[in-house]
Amino acid sequence: MGDDIRRNMALFPIGIVMKLTDLTARQIRYYEQHELIVPARTAGNQRLFSFNDVERLLEIKALIEKGVNIAGIKQVMNPVSKESDDATLVSEQSETKRKELSEAQLHRLLKQQLLEKRPGQASLIQGQLSRFLHKR
Repeated sequence: MGDDIRRNMALFPIGIVMKLTDLTARQIRYYEQHELIVPARTAGNQRLFSFNDVERLLEIKALIEKGVNIAGIKQVMNPVSKESDDATLVSEQSETKRKELSEAQLHRLLKQQLLEKRPGQASLIQGQLSRFLHKR
C-alpha cells in the first residue's frame, strides 16, 4: 500500500483525534465546517480521520495559538474538498483493514508514521503526536 494512500486512510474516530490534538469535538467540527479538513464518514455517519487530517489539525492549532484567525488560516492552508487528493479515503479495502486493526496495531501504525523522516515535516507536529504515544 502506497504511503499517500496509507496517510489518507480513514482510521481514527473523533475521540482519538481529540486526544492526539488536545482539541475539542466542537473545534474539530468547526474546522470541518470551514472545509479545513474533510474526514471520511462511515455508513453510520461516524467521522473517521486520517494521519493527514491529524497533522492538518495540529497545524491549524499551531496557527491559532500564534493568533491567526480562520480567514488567515484559510489563506495559508488551501481548503480541502471531498474530491481533492488530501481528502480522507474510505474504500471497501480501507474500511475492512480499519475494522481488523486493534488499538495496539493502530498505535503501532501511528508510531511508524511519526518515526518516518519526510522532507518538510514540522518537528512541532511530531512532538505533539509523540506525546500521545508516551501516555500509554
